[in-house]
Amino acid sequence: MALPIALQVYSVRDYAEKDFKGTMEQVKAMGYQGVELAGLYGYTAVEVKQILDEVGLELVSAHVPVAELEKDEALADYAATGMKYIVIPWMMTEATTEEVAASVALIKAIGARCKEKGMQLLYHNHDFEFEKVDGKYILDTFYSEIPDEFLQTELDTCWVNVGGEKPDDYVRKYTGKAPIVHLKDFAGKKSDNMYALIGTDTAKEDSEGQFEFRPVGYGLQDVASITKAAEDAGAKWIIVEQDSPSLGKTSLECVAMSMQYLKENYLK
Repeated sequence: MALPIALQVYSVRDYAEKDFKGTMEQVKAMGYQGVELAGLYGYTAVEVKQILDEVGLELVSAHVPVAELEKDEALADYAATGMKYIVIPWMMTEATTEEVAASVALIKAIGARCKEKGMQLLYHNHDFEFEKVDGKYILDTFYSEIPDEFLQTELDTCWVNVGGEKPDDYVRKYTGKAPIVHLKDFAGKKSDNMYALIGTDTAKEDSEGQFEFRPVGYGLQDVASITKAAEDAGAKWIIVEQDSPSLGKTSLECVAMSMQYLKENYLK
């Protein structure tokens, strides 16, 4: 049976910032069954959950920066929603043995505190965790050194691909600890300034034409192999994410295109 599909709200943040509930109603109408948060748009987590309940969308998970995850009040707010998964969206770790060890210790401590609140901590990768330290990817070190009860995966299959690995193989590698898989498509190739597209690099114009996020099914990803791998790995949700719109479409049009593709090729 096909897995349920959720949307990472970051994909439509420009609309959500102006009208969160109205945007969620449009997301629901497209066919998405849940959402993953990346910010609260002026609400508390509990208030967001109430809005999503009214709309008919499940609150699957939330991306929360490490600085917030270290605050008891932030964890308590998310835990009060009944949400099962909470996610480190990214974490810069210098490629040294000492820095990786420090990151492992920090993530493990956060994971233990999340577990106390009834939530499972996940880690959402980019491509920079596919740098090797002591002969091993930083990302693999996180997952091998931290017990599953304190950390599981939210593999972003776009960044897995950009990082040099086959997304389907990498998802299967973490069978049993991959409850959420990020389905993201792209065109072009890895470039020095590709992070300009998500606002972390000032040289945005240098990225144009080199790397571009795309609606699911409109880029280079083998969507069929990734969705099959997610099912085989025991995933509970597939989450669509598109960091910035493309193809001359708005962000809402892009996520609608992703869902339509999945309806025609995966959910049928």
